[in-house]
Order: sequence, then structure tokens, then C-alpha cells
Amino acid sequence: MTYVVTENCIKCKFTDCVDVCPVDCFHEGPNFLVINPEECIDCTLCEPECPANAIFSEDDLPDEQQEFLELNAELSEIWPVIAEVKPAPEDADEWNGKTDKLKELER
Repeated sequence: MTYVVTENCIKCKFTDCVDVCPVDCFHEGPNFLVINPEECIDCTLCEPECPANAIFSEDDLPDEQQEFLELNAELSEIWPVIAEVKPAPEDADEWNGKTDKLKELER
């Protein structure tokens, strides 16, 4: 099983989660983070650290977020690893909780 970063991370991109990951399985894109499912060890440490509540275990992934399982796998193959906390975008709090953000994803 793996953990999955979902839609609410888009344009929020808080990086608190990467600081606790023991295997550096997070990858960073322009405005979104993903987890490499092949590297995730299901340690559960990242989920409670996400201020946007955007990380779910694969087993608990909401139906409307299922496409993010494949998206995490795809983008983690092309985006670089992120292993250190970075400041969130200045408008992250404004985007936190907004819906229909997939169209805002920058690849």
C-alpha cells in the first residue's frame, strides 16, 4: 500500500510532510507534491503532518480522488525528489480547501 497526495495540495504545496518522510519518496512539481508509490513504505508519518489534509492512504482514498493514485505514480517518475521543507506559496492559505483544482495543476 502507498499514501497518495490528492487535489487539495494543488497550489497549496505545504511541505511539512517531506520533513518526516524516512525514505524521501516525495517529488516536487511547480505547484503540487506527489508520492512515489514504489518508494513509499506506508509508515503513516506524512498524513498527520499535512496542513491541507491532502494525503490519504491508498485504502482510504475518497472515490472522487482515485485518479490521484495514478497521477502520483506518473509524476513521481519525472519530478525531482524533495526532502527538505520549503516555504509554502504566499497564497497557499487562500487555495487550501478550494475544490476543482485539478485544472490548476502545472506539470
